[in-house]
Amino acid sequence: MSNVLSFIRSRNFLMHLLMCLGLIFVILFGTYQWLNAYTNHGETITVPDLRGMKFKDLERFLLDKNMLVKISDSSVFVIDKPPGVVIEQDPAPNEKVKEGRTVYVTITRTVPPQVKIPNLIDVSQRQAEAILASYGLKVGQFIYKPDLAKDAVLGLMSEGRDLKPGDELEKGSVVDLVLGDGIGNTNVEVPSLRGLSMDEVMFVLQGSSLNPGAMVFDESVRDSSLAKVYRQIPEPGDSVFIRQGESIDLFFTQTPEKLK
Repeated sequence: MSNVLSFIRSRNFLMHLLMCLGLIFVILFGTYQWLNAYTNHGETITVPDLRGMKFKDLERFLLDKNMLVKISDSSVFVIDKPPGVVIEQDPAPNEKVKEGRTVYVTITRTVPPQVKIPNLIDVSQRQAEAILASYGLKVGQFIYKPDLAKDAVLGLMSEGRDLKPGDELEKGSVVDLVLGDGIGNTNVEVPSLRGLSMDEVMFVLQGSSLNPGAMVFDESVRDSSLAKVYRQIPEPGDSVFIRQGESIDLFFTQTPEKLK
């Protein structure tokens, strides 16, 4: 044991120990310096915002910034975006990364998917707009045609072509709606409504496919259900015709003298 202690305390041992420690330090320091040089430690660049840019322009744009680009997804369709445009990226804009980093991007589809036209006949205008939007289609013009069903869908068109349920269009296409104007194309004789009560007027108008227009009650009316028509516009006549769906203005009274 005393020999071991004497050796540890010897000058020869201490010199070898110091040499070993120095060699370890040199190795660690050299490794650290090599890693710094290899990884460009402390040198970062800011990721630019690529959203909205076309993919074909990215490689040259990022080459100047010592970055690479790859597509991670190209199956996304966005109705208001042109094809081949970046909508997402990883790393995100303004992140700090090493030079040579690859940016993965999601771009919009080059070819829009096809969608089948739903059956919208007799659906209201508002419902038709909501349904077309859910299919990824845009609503274009409203084309009105004579029909008693006001704002009901009579047909669909795209680029001047009539569409049938089941026809296919590219997602994002514009569809025009053919709607009823609430007025038919059949002429009917103006009925005489003088002396009729409110309920009787509605029954006659419904039978003639006409609508009530303005309803004016004079000062004598205390109960509208007891009032009767003393004047109408247009007035009835043997040769007075209006189209189905049009309206007649009505004037009511409870004064017997006005009804004579």
